[in-house]
Amino acid sequence: MPQCFSPWNWLLMGLMLLPACSSYEATDRLAGLSRDEVVARMGQPDRERQVEAGTRLEFPRGPYGKNTWFIYFDASGRATRAEQVLTEQNFMRINPGMPQEDVIRLLGRPNEVQLLGRERGTVWNYRYESPFCRWFQVELSLQQEVRLAGYGEPPECTEREFKMRLHDPN
Repeated sequence: MPQCFSPWNWLLMGLMLLPACSSYEATDRLAGLSRDEVVARMGQPDRERQVEAGTRLEFPRGPYGKNTWFIYFDASGRATRAEQVLTEQNFMRINPGMPQEDVIRLLGRPNEVQLLGRERGTVWNYRYESPFCRWFQVELSLQQEVRLAGYGEPPECTEREFKMRLHDPN
């Protein structure tokens, strides 16, 4: 009987999966690359924005979109830095009254948008890397200003908890 999964096959399969797992992550190795070289590595950006020092490309990435990378370029068109913006430090900067556009400038586009009933506005949901199953939520008024911001539980967590309760004999 042939041995299909020898240790060498497992190693080879693991090495093949490494690029797939890391392809959504930006690294310092982008510094000095041109815009075209960054796009060749990262794919098409979600948005390109002019910033004080030059240009910024925005790349939402990863399973459930838990990473959003901003890649900054200087005036000569070379990448200067990469920043993962879905962090608790950035979430703490979201305050009531902040315009919707400032939220996008700080966090990028949301993973999911929900309409509130009775025409009260929308809720923007941002998944992010965390040991807990939660997301950051921004409630926007009809005037496109932040009404509330905080942490919530995404639907996949509630569904998983419900299924676990169904199978718990106690």
